[in-house]
Amino acid sequence: MPDITLTALIVLCLAAAAAGWIDAVVGGGGLLLLPALLLGLPQVPAAQVLGTNKAVAIVGTSGAAVTYVRKAPVKVATALRIGLAALVGSMAGAFFAAGISSDVLRPVIMVVLLAVAAFVMLRPSFGRTADDDARREAGRARTVAAIVLVGGGIGFYDGLFGPGTGTFLVLALTAVLHLDLVNASATAKIVNVCTNAGALAMFAYQGSVLWQLAALMAVFNLAGGLVGARMALSRGSGFVRGVLLVVVFSLVAKLAFDQWAG
Repeated sequence: MPDITLTALIVLCLAAAAAGWIDAVVGGGGLLLLPALLLGLPQVPAAQVLGTNKAVAIVGTSGAAVTYVRKAPVKVATALRIGLAALVGSMAGAFFAAGISSDVLRPVIMVVLLAVAAFVMLRPSFGRTADDDARREAGRARTVAAIVLVGGGIGFYDGLFGPGTGTFLVLALTAVLHLDLVNASATAKIVNVCTNAGALAMFAYQGSVLWQLAALMAVFNLAGGLVGARMALSRGSGFVRGVLLVVVFSLVAKLAFDQWAG
């Protein structure tokens, strides 16, 4: 356990709980958890902060995934295929990350997110119900597209840059597989478990995880994840849509701050 005040520890645990809730509902919990760790552990090397972040996040994501699988009609096999593609994609993205400037990527991602937000607001029906007819017409083709484009493409983005990966997964799965937002969020959790597991294995191999702190924060992250998943399941796609828009605009604000004020 690093040298940390009780106040900072309490704040980190509360941030872990809130991040778990956000992640379970629509993805994007890292927007809160990673900055909290960076601020709460200013003397800790960045690699250990990132490794600890993954160790915390995978617990809440796994708990949310289990809750969704038990209570929502999730196609686990399809989700795992997408997850494996995302794992490979994230490794490729990490390989190229050193040669890419985040200053170039941030404006592009902001434009994409604002376009997504406009689309969701102008299409109130987006993700409210699953389009079963469309899924049946091109089931296999859409599954392959989800594996290659959603898994490989967003996995690559996760390894290359990262912020908002969970949110992009929910949106892409809704669009490509014609899922409602609840099932898209459920599928995204399984994909996230796969990518987090790969990253955590690498950080653990490098000795870059503060296990004691991660274990404590993971308890709160798990609690937040379980509550978030149950709220999403009980309140439905309309609730998820509202949280989605809040997270998208928050991500745009954070990227803008990092680009021009950071």
